[in-house]
Amino acid sequence: MSDDVTRLPGASPVEDGPPDQLVCHVDMDCFYAACERLREPALRGEPVVVGMGYEPGDDAGAVATASYEAREFGVDSAMAITTALERLPRREDADLEDPDAPDIDETGLYRPVDLDHYQAVGAQVKEILHECADVVREVSIDEAYLDVTDRTNWEVVEGFARHVKQRIAREVGVAASVGVAPTLSAAKVASDHDKPDGLVVITPDELVEFLAPLDVEDVHGVGPVTARKLREEGIETAGDLADADRDALVDRFGERGGELHDRARGRDYREVTPRGDPKSFSRESAFGSPVTDAEPKREQVRTLAAAVAERAQREGALYRTIGVKAVEPPFDVNTRERSLPGPVDDPALVESAALDLFAEFEDVAVRKVGVRVANLSFTDRDQPSLASFTAAQAASETEPAATDGDDASDDEDGAGERDDAAVDATDGDASESPAGDGHKTHTLPPGQTSLTDF
Repeated sequence: MSDDVTRLPGASPVEDGPPDQLVCHVDMDCFYAACERLREPALRGEPVVVGMGYEPGDDAGAVATASYEAREFGVDSAMAITTALERLPRREDADLEDPDAPDIDETGLYRPVDLDHYQAVGAQVKEILHECADVVREVSIDEAYLDVTDRTNWEVVEGFARHVKQRIAREVGVAASVGVAPTLSAAKVASDHDKPDGLVVITPDELVEFLAPLDVEDVHGVGPVTARKLREEGIETAGDLADADRDALVDRFGERGGELHDRARGRDYREVTPRGDPKSFSRESAFGSPVTDAEPKREQVRTLAAAVAERAQREGALYRTIGVKAVEPPFDVNTRERSLPGPVDDPALVESAALDLFAEFEDVAVRKVGVRVANLSFTDRDQPSLASFTAAQAASETEPAATDGDDASDDEDGAGERDDAAVDATDGDASESPAGDGHKTHTLPPGQTSLTDF
């Protein structure tokens, strides 16, 4: 086994066995900061703070995410920007000629939240996750559970999880920590256990021993407030929580006390369930280096169009919108889409429309291309074809083409499931309304609109 994977020796099996499932929890590391580094490679290795409600040069707002380098200075999520600036001044405030200015080595780079950009990157990650698992529960923009029971087994799951991590790093350019366990709560604990860029595998026989020595706050669902209350009762570790009187916990914390007791003992009967129908399907592919020649790009578009159309058919989805993406170096995202008169299932139309939309990028350097179908409907009614679309298009030439107005990516509802009560929620990236649009847009012909989220 590789040295960078954490696994523990065997221990007593979980009592009253959980559902027979193999769960991966994928959690992106400092996701907002990682997205900013995609757009600005010079930020790599630097302390980066992303603030919601923050504008450059201002001190309003709160920290949405702090990179690990920034956390070394005491900056963390949900902290007021004013407090963050006291601990980590802005880089632009450093002045070698001013003895009273902050030391440049003790400054950071601050950026406002750009949720559109983060959703676009997150959609790429989620497309990979949906390809790697039959059932995916998207928890937030940067976090998901995968049921991979039918894709792998405990003997080889380490390699499977590493493959997921490597695909995300190679195809998207951001790092993920992955936890593997037989339950949702244990998989979440595992992904948090060895951040950043971690991979922790806990088999059913290892689960009880793995959990026992952990700090009680590491139990999934225990936030800082609950942890303080538990410590007041002498409960310091997950093992202490597992040994505590269940009835007393229920009396103190209600039904949630019983759930926490179960989780500390390795019991969690929840199954991985999806949040609902996706809003779009997309596939993307990056070139090894920027490509200028038209034909390699067109061939890639054809391949991606076929893959997207095949997935829509497999999921029983009709679509009213077809879109393409072209990413120019270093991370200049351009998207185009075309709205159709009605929902269709027509692979030939996806290819032809995608090639038409991509035409303006045939002669420019492109590092990544993508194809997307959106405005989905899941129905058993007769599915229109290219012929019916052509007829409808001809009939509607004198009227504006319909637009769906839906710029959200797959299941991108922005609702994060947080542990404990809201007052205890401190982990992960905070969500906030967009503070800017990092995408390049252009005026398009009738029937096309720009996609701010692919």
